[in-house]
Amino acid sequence: MFWKTVGRMVLVPLAFLIAAAVTLFVLFTLGLERFTQSVHADEASAANIEQVFALIDKATLMFATFTVIPAILFAIVGEVARIRSLLYYVIGGGVSMAVTPLLAQGADGGPAVVWQVFAVAGFAGGFAYWLIAGRSA
Repeated sequence: MFWKTVGRMVLVPLAFLIAAAVTLFVLFTLGLERFTQSVHADEASAANIEQVFALIDKATLMFATFTVIPAILFAIVGEVARIRSLLYYVIGGGVSMAVTPLLAQGADGGPAVVWQVFAVAGFAGGFAYWLIAGRSA
């Protein structure tokens, strides 16, 4: 019993860090793809490039502050309630990431593309967490 608890105390934070890395990877690769599509669709001017760098600074701050707390809450609830469902972790990851644009910009929440990118990244992170720690909760 003792070693099983110690094992979970090591596995859960490790799984959360790996899931966060997967989420970050998907967020930036898919976000970069969407960004590249929008830049090539419109003629980029110097003012647009400055806005892009401002947006990148804001996105970095937003990702660091708003995404961690809901994801940790979903992981804690899943561990305490011993939820083993794949849907719980995938949907929980997607919801915790999709809430991020809403928290950052207020009621409008930004364009739908931003929501899609954040939700897909959250789904990928939730799936990674479930693969490592969630199915044995």
